[in-house]
Amino acid sequence: MDLPPQAETRFLVYELRTSLQDICPPIWRRLQIPSTFRLCCLHDALQIVMGWTDSHLHQFEKDDKCWGVPESFEDYDMDILDERRTEIGAVLKAQGDSVVYTYDLGDDWRHDVVLEKILPASDGTVRPVCLSGERHCPPEDVGGTSGYEEFLEVIFEPRHEEFKHYIQWAQGPSPINRSVGRFQPEELNLTAVNRRLSRRRWPGRHRHALTHHGKSSASSILGDSPSWPEGKLGG
Repeated sequence: MDLPPQAETRFLVYELRTSLQDICPPIWRRLQIPSTFRLCCLHDALQIVMGWTDSHLHQFEKDDKCWGVPESFEDYDMDILDERRTEIGAVLKAQGDSVVYTYDLGDDWRHDVVLEKILPASDGTVRPVCLSGERHCPPEDVGGTSGYEEFLEVIFEPRHEEFKHYIQWAQGPSPINRSVGRFQPEELNLTAVNRRLSRRRWPGRHRHALTHHGKSSASSILGDSPSWPEGKLGG
C-alpha cells in the first residue's frame, strides 16, 4: 500500500555523522535514521553505534536548549525538555545543522552530531543503520578524555605498574569489537553494530510519527516485526 503524498513528504531519512570531541585520531560514526524518530531513539541509536552501555545520564544541546529525560535531572538545576516528545527533525532541520550529545556528565563525553544529508526513504526499512566509522569508543568510567589517554598509554606498556589492573578491567567481550580479550582501540566491527541495531525493538511510541491515516499506513511501512531487516534507509 502506497503512502499518501503528505506522509511521504514527512518521512525523510537523515544521514548523521557523530564524533567524539577532543579525541585524536577521531572516533566517529556515520548513520542513517528516520527524521520522524524522537530524540530518545537517536540516543538509543548513538549508544549502540558508539558502543556505550547506557549506564549514565545524557542530554542533547542546541541553541541554549537541552533535551533529555526530565525526571533524571531532578537533582540538577537545569531546564530539560523532554526528548521523548521531540522529533529529530524538529531539532535538525537543514543540512549542516548540528546538536551536541553528551553522555556521562562525569566523564563528559561530548559528541558532535551533524546532519550531513537529507534523503527520501527508498524502501520500507525504517530502523537506524550504521554506514561507516572508525575506532572503538573508550571504556565506560575511564575518566574522560584525560583518563582515556592514560589508559591507552598503560595497556600497551606491560612494565607499567598499572598494566595488570587496566588489562583486567578492560577484559571481556565487546559488542562492537571482535576481540574478547585485550581492548583494541582501533578496531570497529560494523557487522556487530548493525546486528545490534536490527535486533533492537524500537518502541512503538515512535511509530505514530510515520502514520497519516491510522495504523494501516504505518503498518505498510513498518510491518509487525519487532526488529527491522538489514539494509539502508535512504538512497
